[in-house]
Amino acid sequence: MSTLRVTAEVLTVHDHPNADALELAQVGLYRAVVAKGAYRTGEAAVYIPEQSVLPAELIEELGLTGRLAGSASDRVKAVRLRGELSQGIVCRPGALADVDLARAAADGTDFAERLGITKWVPPIPPTMSGEVESAPELLPWVDIENIQRYPDVFTPGEPVVLTEKLHGSACLLTYLADEDRVYVTSKGFGAKSLALKEDPRNLYWRAVHGHGVAEAAARLAERLGARRVGIFGEVYGAGVQDLTYGADGRRDTLGFAVFDVSAEIDGSVRWLDAAALLEGELPLVPRLFEGPYDIERVLEFAGGRETVSGRELHIREGVVIRPAVERYSAVTGGRAIAKAVSPAYLTRKGGTEYE
Repeated sequence: MSTLRVTAEVLTVHDHPNADALELAQVGLYRAVVAKGAYRTGEAAVYIPEQSVLPAELIEELGLTGRLAGSASDRVKAVRLRGELSQGIVCRPGALADVDLARAAADGTDFAERLGITKWVPPIPPTMSGEVESAPELLPWVDIENIQRYPDVFTPGEPVVLTEKLHGSACLLTYLADEDRVYVTSKGFGAKSLALKEDPRNLYWRAVHGHGVAEAAARLAERLGARRVGIFGEVYGAGVQDLTYGADGRRDTLGFAVFDVSAEIDGSVRWLDAAALLEGELPLVPRLFEGPYDIERVLEFAGGRETVSGRELHIREGVVIRPAVERYSAVTGGRAIAKAVSPAYLTRKGGTEYE
C-alpha cells in the first residue's frame, strides 16, 4: 500500500466522453470525474487519493454523504462514473480557502493532517495476526507508489522489468546468519519492527514452513556471505483474499511467490534480483516483460488475466515496475520501484483488502 499524501496539484481538464455535465480532472496519470466548469486546465486544486478516510464534516461539505466506500461510507475508492474510471477526489475544501494552492502545489505541501484525512488500514483476520515480539533486526519492506500518481519514476526507454502483482498478503522473512534465527512478519507488523511468534495456525508461518523459505534464506546467506537476508513473498489462496489463483489456503496448500530479496553484506543493505538468486529454490512472481519503459505498455500489462495458476482463472491485480539495474529515485526518495493497478481490480465487487 502506498503512502498517504493529500496535496495541491495543477490540473489538466478533459472532456468526459459520455456526459455533458461532467469533465475529467487529471493528476499525474490519474483522472477524477468532476462537475463541468468547476476547474480549468492550469488551475490548482486539492487531490485526495484512493484509500483516504475522510472526516464527516468534509464528506458533507463535498456532497458525498452515503456515496463513499466502507461500512461508515467514509473511504475513497475508485469508481466508474458514466463509464469513466474516477480515481480519487479533486476539490477545494473550505478549510483551505486562505491557502494559495498554486504555491502549495509547487511546494508539495501535505494537507492530510489539516483536513483530518487518514489512511485506511485494512482489517487483520485472526489467521494473519498473533502474538508479536520486538524485532529491531527485521529487514524492512517499502511502500510502493503508483506509477499513475508518480509517472516520472522511470524515463521513457529505460530498461525495466515488469512482474505480476499478486493479490495476497505480504510475508516478510528475515534470516540472521550470526544467530541462525528467523523472524517472520506481515507488512503491517513489520512496519512497527514487530515479528510474529511462531504459531502453526498463523498464515505466514504456515507458508514459510510449507515452502521451505527459512532454509532457502539460510542457504542464500551462506552463498552471499550476508549477515542478514530478507525474503519477501506473497501468500495467496482461498481464505487469504478474494482472488485465489486456484490455491486452497484453508487446506494447507497455500500459494507463495517471492517478489523481492534484500541482504546485508559488509554492513550495507542491498536489494537483489530474486529471480537470479532463487530460481529453482522458491516459487517466484511471474515475470511478464523485460525491455524499454513505456507507460502505455505498462498499463496494458497491468490489465488482463492472472498468469500464476496457468489457467487464467480471474483478473490480474496489476504489475510492479523495477529498473533492470537497481537504482535510487529522487521522485520516491528511495528505491526506483512503482506499481500499476488494473482498473478491473479496483472496481471489482466484493473484494477483500487484508494486509
